[in-house]
Parts: sequence; structure tokens; C-alpha cells
Amino acid sequence: MSDLLVIAFDDENSAFDLRTELVKLQNEYLIKLEDAVVVTRPAADDIQLHQSLNLTAAGAVGGTFWGTLVGLLFLNPLVGAAVGAGSGALAGYLTDYGINDDFMREIGQKVTPGGSALFLLVREMTTDKVLDRIADFHKRGRVIQSSLSKQDEERLREALAGGGAPVPSEDVAPGNATPAPKV
Repeated sequence: MSDLLVIAFDDENSAFDLRTELVKLQNEYLIKLEDAVVVTRPAADDIQLHQSLNLTAAGAVGGTFWGTLVGLLFLNPLVGAAVGAGSGALAGYLTDYGINDDFMREIGQKVTPGGSALFLLVREMTTDKVLDRIADFHKRGRVIQSSLSKQDEERLREALAGGGAPVPSEDVAPGNATPAPKV
């Protein structure tokens, strides 16, 4: 099971910057993200979703490959590639992977005009190291939605408030990493 986090910012750039930092952390195997979407609200009635993965393009690439392969079997790879790309792009466009778009638009109404929010679907993370690295975003972000435990959510709020990651709880032996939230 994954955890959902929504972190709001008063400006548009901070959400993009945090997403970039989390992708770096994912490359270092400190966090596993299923989805990371930035929602911006340039005007009072305008909510824009900035997906991290373009499913239409990914579907077109995959469809082109499979269409070419099938086309080779029937001695017409160009037609197969064209049909495959079209059907793959359509499938990618119709696929809603990760966080529900309607849910993001609904929560995006809580973002102040000119602000942004980062929606994260986190499979697992090394909590203490991730919180230390995102402490640079302190005093800019605030948690507006979370499925974390109360303790882990409070640690995230403290890190975003500039307090850094708090000392691990008593149930963890000194010197050991704080366990990641159960997902």
C-alpha cells in the first residue's frame, strides 16, 4: 500500500523544485515514488496538472514498437507502426495511472491563486534521510493532505517548518535508521 502526500506552496516554482529533489532521491534509492504531480493554480478558476510521466507519448512509443513487430509478421511494418502508434497513444491518453485527476483538481481548489501543490504517491522511503534532504524547503511548504501515520505526518510537518527531522522514536535502537512508514 502506498501513502499519499499533498504539499502546498505559495509560489509555483517550489513544487517543481521539490519534485526534482525527490526524483534525485529516488535515483539514490532513498524513496520509491509511484506518482508525482505538480498542480498549479495561476488564476482563481484555473487548475493545471503537470504529470511527471506523459502517458500519451509513452503509449505511442510502445504502440509503435509492437505495431512494427506485428507489421513485420504481415510484411508491412510501416502500416503496423502507424496503427500501433495511434492505438498506443489513444490507450495512453485514456489511461489514468497513479493519483486520480479529479481528486487532484478538487484538492487543488485549496491552493491559493499563484500557488502550487505537489501530489506524491510514495511506495516506500527512508524517512529520516528524505526528511533531512527536504528540510531546505522549510517555511515554504505545508502539508494539506496525508495518509501517513500521525507520527510520520508530524515529522514531515516539522521538517517543512524548518525544524529538520526530529530525533527517532524510542522504539528504534540508537544508530539505526528510522523505519520507513509501513506502506
